[in-house]
Amino acid sequence: MQFSPEEAATLLEIMRWRRDVRHFRPDPVPADLLVRLQAAMSLAPSVGNARPWRVLAVESPALRAAVRAEFIRCNALAARLYEGEQAEAYARLKLSGLDDAPVHLAVFTDIAPEAGHGLGRQTMPETLEQSTAMAIHTLWLAARAENLGLGMVSILDPAALGPLLGAPPSWRFSAYLCLGWPEFTDDTPLLHRVDWQHNTPTPWQPV
Repeated sequence: MQFSPEEAATLLEIMRWRRDVRHFRPDPVPADLLVRLQAAMSLAPSVGNARPWRVLAVESPALRAAVRAEFIRCNALAARLYEGEQAEAYARLKLSGLDDAPVHLAVFTDIAPEAGHGLGRQTMPETLEQSTAMAIHTLWLAARAENLGLGMVSILDPAALGPLLGAPPSWRFSAYLCLGWPEFTDDTPLLHRVDWQHNTPTPWQPV
């Protein structure tokens, strides 16, 4: 299979417009579109073809409320790290789409999967979690190509999410994702736009 320069340019545009979305419309995402995204996520690479990611669709209002409460608790603790103008800037940031996103996904990594028979992870067991990270990024690009937005909620205690959502002991929490139709699209990270942290390139370094 050979791809054209135009197709390569389209991929770059998708990556450039893939942003961490926190402003969502509450409109539902069609079931067939979610099936396509699940299929796209399954195309991600994984160590030993173990496919260790495990995804829970969090639909229960009670569980969503519990996750939101955990976010509020963790965010209050994180806010204590900042002082003065930086604390004020932090307080203005919108750091999650929990309230409006129609789809909530809790992603875990099975740290002891039978699939793959241990291949490729004896010296680097962290490749299981790296595989999950690549699956999340694959989902992110696929969602953007469908004109959906996706955002990661990182201000959560990983130790709390597994028991809260009833995950098996062998599942390690990796990410909580909000998915839905964005209120607006952007090609620049929000944190760059508000001068919290600019999006500067990291060059390759010869050794």
